Amino acid sequence: MIPDSLKFSTFVIQLKKVAFHTLGCKLNFSETSAIARLFEEQGYLKVDFKESSDVYVINTCSVTANADKECKQIVKSALNVSPDAYIVIVGCYAQLKPEEIANIEGVDLVLGASEKFKLLNYLNDLTKKSKAEVYSCEIEDANFFVDAYSFGDRTRVFLKVQDGCDYNCSFCTIPLARGSSRSDSIENAIKNAVDISKKDVKEIVLTGVNLGDFGNNASKTSNRKEETFFDLVKELDKVEGINRFRISSIEPNLLKDEIIEYVSTSQRFVPHFHIPLQSGSNKVLKAMRRRYLRELYVERVSKIKTLMPHCCIGVDVIVGFPGETDEDFLETYNFLNELNISYLHVFTYSERDNTDAIHLEGAVPVAIRKKRNKMLRILSAKKLRHFYEQHLNETRTVLFESENKDGFMYGFTDNYIKIKTPYNPLFVNQLKEVKLNELDAEGNVLADIIIYELVG
Repeated sequence: MIPDSLKFSTFVIQLKKVAFHTLGCKLNFSETSAIARLFEEQGYLKVDFKESSDVYVINTCSVTANADKECKQIVKSALNVSPDAYIVIVGCYAQLKPEEIANIEGVDLVLGASEKFKLLNYLNDLTKKSKAEVYSCEIEDANFFVDAYSFGDRTRVFLKVQDGCDYNCSFCTIPLARGSSRSDSIENAIKNAVDISKKDVKEIVLTGVNLGDFGNNASKTSNRKEETFFDLVKELDKVEGINRFRISSIEPNLLKDEIIEYVSTSQRFVPHFHIPLQSGSNKVLKAMRRRYLRELYVERVSKIKTLMPHCCIGVDVIVGFPGETDEDFLETYNFLNELNISYLHVFTYSERDNTDAIHLEGAVPVAIRKKRNKMLRILSAKKLRHFYEQHLNETRTVLFESENKDGFMYGFTDNYIKIKTPYNPLFVNQLKEVKLNELDAEGNVLADIIIYELVG
């Protein structure tokens, strides 16, 4: 029998739970992950968004109108699981239309571009609000850089090195949602990369709003010396422990020859570029206020393919921009069809408040926009299949993801070919050499892992 003096009570500390949902770009994912780490440092338990939680944080995008509608649906789904949960909305949509979000039933807190990184300061009371509280700065005040990187959600890490944009494309709300261009210092970006390298991460994807604009405002916002994106690339290439660096997206006018040439000989920067085009018609490009014409784009693709014939090139395109005639669209279609690129990200133009494009004449009927989108998506599938077929029977290195989908696992080669092979938990987050065999019905490349036997 245990003496009374030695008896003790057992109790369980119930941690508050927080769940996150991210809409939009890789930059948003890096910031969500950074905010999640702040919660975990304060004792919160991070759970899946589909689980019951005390707090739900939704990081929004506002590139298209559909993202706005999707936000409302996500709020509803969270409240279906936890009706008394505290709902927080952050991100681009929250900066652009805070009062509109505040009127969504069930939302308790709306934070703008700068305030989202101070989220925990606003969570002293998790009682549901009859009316959402809104804290949103003037976008001119979002003039400082907050570093971030994703971790734990997927094999690759998204490292934020730049934010905001000084470009004034006529269709874009991003400068209104994220403010002026600003970036990390190379010193701090290297520090983050080194920290990431200690977490058994094999690949880092560099992210930003206008990545190639890195460093252009250093002298305006601090006493830092001028730094360029090319300087950053060269310094990151020296970081030990990271096998791959991938450039997420870079404007064609900022993708200089020196960057292409350097990547072509780098052991760490992979042969994959994602280069926004938006239109293959110079008339439309001028109306969009893009900072290049199609001729420059051809030069960039030619330079890449001359030095790296195996390089994967992705392209952003917008269809249905005001004033885009059938002839303009066919010019874009034929331009892309003839261009040596690998895949397309196709966006259907949608009217956005406070942009100049909304006032342009020649609105394209929605049905025609959808038809053009479908044509380019079919073209993209053909382009991707052709790119994959060019590399069949080759041996390439793949970084495998963790998902087990019907007994198969997936990963990407250095040049962004999607590989499918029977699931093996020992291959998760591992770089493996594979033989590219054939395409399956879904367009994935089936591959065999190459096993090297030691000869005594």
